[in-house]
Amino acid sequence: MSDKPEHQAETDAAATEAAKAEAEAARPRADTDAADAAARIKELEAELAQTKDALLRSHAEMENLRKRSARELEDARRYAITGFARDLLEVSDNLARAVAHIPLEIREKEEWASNLATGVEMTEKALLSVFEKHEIRRIEPEKGEKFDHQRHQAMFEVPTDAHPPGTIAEVMAIGYAIGDRLLRPAMVGVAKAPNPAPDDGPVDQTA
Repeated sequence: MSDKPEHQAETDAAATEAAKAEAEAARPRADTDAADAAARIKELEAELAQTKDALLRSHAEMENLRKRSARELEDARRYAITGFARDLLEVSDNLARAVAHIPLEIREKEEWASNLATGVEMTEKALLSVFEKHEIRRIEPEKGEKFDHQRHQAMFEVPTDAHPPGTIAEVMAIGYAIGDRLLRPAMVGVAKAPNPAPDDGPVDQTA
């Protein structure tokens, strides 16, 4: 025989059924909440990935901008004297011509000529030293060297067998470059195949 009164047992049974019904009703809501939470997590993860990608792109663009600015600044520093250097090339040419026009025999006989030539040579060397300091280099092609339109300027053609066609046969003036930019091309004569000898026809053997 049960210790609980009959009405109490009925009440407990009703409460149990109500709890079961409430649990059954709560299960779909819990499943829905979990699905919503999972969807929200995926949404947040996608937003985080987009934000990370945007930050990486922004960092890469800033780094490229920094490198480009540094390169432009270096170019501006290196090539700021381009116009001035180009004007000095004629001075260098004139100094070289001055030395070349003092005959060696006069330099050996006349002290004043020797002193003059020495002074001009020292001035030319000093100027070339300044050129080197500012990365200005000479372009001195050799005879037989292949003609390069980026560094040489063809002034005329030289019919010759001494050098292959398309190579340098004569050097009229040296060139100059600053950094990787051309200041003045070397002026040269370019070899070409000599003209064939005129054909005088068959020799008359009857004479």
